[in-house]
Amino acid sequence: MPTLCHFYKYCLWVNLTQLTVLAAIARHGSVTKAAKELHYTQPAVSHHLARLEAAIGAKLVQRVGRGIRLTPEGELLATRAAEIVGRVDAAATELAAQVGLRAGRVRMAGFQSVLSTVVPGAAAALARAHPGIDVELVDVHPIEALRMLRAGRIDVALIFRYADTPSEDDGFRLVHLLDDPIYLVTYEPGQTIADHRESVWIGGCVRCQDELITVCGRAGFRPRISFVSDDMVVMQSLIAARMGVTILPGLALRAHRAPGIHTTELSDHVRQIYAVTYGDPPDPPATAALIQAILASV
Repeated sequence: MPTLCHFYKYCLWVNLTQLTVLAAIARHGSVTKAAKELHYTQPAVSHHLARLEAAIGAKLVQRVGRGIRLTPEGELLATRAAEIVGRVDAAATELAAQVGLRAGRVRMAGFQSVLSTVVPGAAAALARAHPGIDVELVDVHPIEALRMLRAGRIDVALIFRYADTPSEDDGFRLVHLLDDPIYLVTYEPGQTIADHRESVWIGGCVRCQDELITVCGRAGFRPRISFVSDDMVVMQSLIAARMGVTILPGLALRAHRAPGIHTTELSDHVRQIYAVTYGDPPDPPATAALIQAILASV
């Protein structure tokens, strides 16, 4: 079986179009859909794929029933191809600016509460200072944002992590933005975590549920999570209706606060919020400018 070293050995015979085709096939699991996305004919996509397989010396795609799937070699190369294509695309955008920040594009992924509080003001400030920079935003969880960043689909990921969150892989570079306090959110004032040992709890995303279990564990019990939602409006509405309790970060309460809820800050618990980039420094000018704009607005 060819190794990754073999792939690198044959890179001289592989062109960017072939890698773009493989990445599109991997995304869609279909030659036809890949051709549609790339505005190629189906025979053209098949031709590029065949040339790539010939250069690599390995089958990258195999037929399964009426569909196709990547071979192990195809999956390995497709992951690298997506990263390479994304990096080249970002580099081309930055090079088009030539000097300074007259033009460019920065693609950012973040989570709901930071996109609805910190980011709008930062993006507006960046637009005033550098009107030639286009900012693209997408709302995703931190884990998916990091996947997109590694694949070259975005330039910056805004993530949150807690004290027990596993460290990010090598290659990610983190800039600390702020510490976001955590609050117990209930339908009655003046309560503590221990008061809700028997209560119904509302859980959020996987990373947030892990933190909820940790917080309650320090109070000596495991929460009974009966509702799961990652929407802060839904969570607060359930609490206001006395259907359960939860913990929420300060930015979520800053973005939306439902009438009828009460909050108590948990002084020993915070989540750290970071801007993350990938690869060797320095960051492209537009990316660095956006991060600085965010730092200035927190």
